[in-house]
Amino acid sequence: MARIHWQEGRDLVTRTVLPGIGVWAVVVGLGLLITGPLAVIDHHEDRISADFNRARTDTLDPVSTVFSHVGNTEYVIGVCLLVVAILWWRTRDLRWSVVPLVSISLQATIFLFATMAVGRQRPPAIPMDASPPTSSYPSGHTGASTALYFSLLLMAATRIERDGLRRLVMTVCGVLPVLVGLARLYRGAHHISDVVAGMLNGLVCALLAYHWWKATRREKAAQRVAAAVA
Repeated sequence: MARIHWQEGRDLVTRTVLPGIGVWAVVVGLGLLITGPLAVIDHHEDRISADFNRARTDTLDPVSTVFSHVGNTEYVIGVCLLVVAILWWRTRDLRWSVVPLVSISLQATIFLFATMAVGRQRPPAIPMDASPPTSSYPSGHTGASTALYFSLLLMAATRIERDGLRRLVMTVCGVLPVLVGLARLYRGAHHISDVVAGMLNGLVCALLAYHWWKATRREKAAQRVAAAVA
């Protein structure tokens, strides 16, 4: 039993944590380019942030509040734990159930160390929210919502058999992170490249978590076949 647990832990590390280090390096590298040799991008993005600032209306303000909150840490964690509990109750498959949890945990770790390494200033727009103590790059709200909902999109594509329901769930899961990113731009919290980098981080983390489950499922199936033949 201890050997099985060790193998599972090793698989998780080799299939998610180690590639995650590479993702962190790419995200940090892009951030350092934007804040260093390619600082001209920063100036262009400041103008775009000002355009979002001027586009604010009494109608869009509360809408942006809703979608910005969708990416809040407590909201993402709450939805994730609820989904994990439901999946475990329905399938009794622990690896399958924790795919969203692995995804958001990996994203959060990469985000935390990336924001410490880059230290980008917030855009020069009038902020509509109190900004967290982390730097502007990458967007944590966008990354967290992308990691959660894109992992759910992949899972829906795999397991939901009813065509209409599958398309509905996949569409909602695909649109929500985009709306979160737009809300963060609208509310003056991030530059466009912050949102893009956050979304990239979340997408890759969701793919890593999903393919970790897929690889372990194949290995377990191969082991069962080998045991049956023996």
